[in-house]
Amino acid sequence: MASRPDPLWEVVLSVCLLRSTESRVVLGPWRAQARAALRRLPRAQLRVLHHLAPPVGDFPDFLTPAQASEGLEAGIEAMLSTPRHRLRREVAVLPTVPSWLSPLADGSVETLDLLANALRGYYTTVIAPHQPVMQAVVDFERTMHARSLLDNGPEGLLSRLGPTMRWNRPVLEVDYPVKHEIHLNGRGILLLPSAFCWRVPVSLIDPGLPPVLVYPATRNLEWWSGGDAHSSQTLANLLGGTRAACLRVIESGCTTSEMARRISGTPSTASQHATTLREAGLIVSNRQGNTVIHTLTPLGADLLKINS
Repeated sequence: MASRPDPLWEVVLSVCLLRSTESRVVLGPWRAQARAALRRLPRAQLRVLHHLAPPVGDFPDFLTPAQASEGLEAGIEAMLSTPRHRLRREVAVLPTVPSWLSPLADGSVETLDLLANALRGYYTTVIAPHQPVMQAVVDFERTMHARSLLDNGPEGLLSRLGPTMRWNRPVLEVDYPVKHEIHLNGRGILLLPSAFCWRVPVSLIDPGLPPVLVYPATRNLEWWSGGDAHSSQTLANLLGGTRAACLRVIESGCTTSEMARRISGTPSTASQHATTLREAGLIVSNRQGNTVIHTLTPLGADLLKINS
């Protein structure tokens, strides 16, 4: 399972989501914020992203190379090194290819540079501001699935991936818009939780590429409404010793009941402390069935480091 968000998958999926008609009410605040920010980017950069990542249908695999797991620039460098035969084949999956974009299929340096700058600009404008919360989302997924792995082994993990995925040994069945089979043939598969993957998982088109399954990560509605602005008064409330103890307990991930036991308090008191910590942007809380699991945000982790 990935240890951090993949910058290029998040860029491409958010471009698709930005122009789709999915969940106008839930996604409306984020779309408005993103579109306002994107007015600063050159129109040519936005145009190339819009054509390569359409709201419906396939997009080229070369946009999301495996090397992006090492960072944005590593991913862009891999994308720029895509062989021409792959560029030509994968550009052909697009529903339409305007004449000004066709040089990309032939490996045009100018067009590839335009695409690279578009990816950098979009990431800085739309994705980077959410990076701390996105990391917290991935950390939560890892904590939750680590529990499943420890309790019930690999099959326990696969059976808890979510409502759009079902483990039917030896096959992981996934809700997908088209019929698509990936035979691992002894290879592993990277499970990649994504903040911008919406409704159903997605994978690469070419089954010969390193297998990856990108799936919608658990999020709350505050994420989409930009609920990351927190008052200084809320942060001041964190100076109490009990809340500091709660923060230390949450460092390794815990439920509300586990937190209560470890601070020698009641579940209701632990829940109140978790609410304050969450409002201050120091933790995220996600419900799984009847259980709420708390994990640190990068800000919460930094606060612990400073005070350790």
